Amino acid sequence: MANHKSALKRIRSNEKKRVLNRYQHKTTRNAIKALRIATDKSDATSKLSNVISMIDKLAKKNIIHDNKASNLKSKLTKFVSKL
Repeated sequence: MANHKSALKRIRSNEKKRVLNRYQHKTTRNAIKALRIATDKSDATSKLSNVISMIDKLAKKNIIHDNKASNLKSKLTKFVSKL
């Protein structure tokens, strides 16, 4: 257990950040799954812009790596264009 007030605060703040990051990451993964299930091109196109925005936000906050974000966006864009 931590002995300093600042260390205790760091533990609390890290836990809050961890929970928020997990929520955002899981929400994005669910949106990606919903996009991959989509069969209608117009519906998928509208979902794509939303999903790309979510992926960019995760990469900006270093929840996922920049290259992973680029790979996801590329794969999803190819998928939607093939519909």
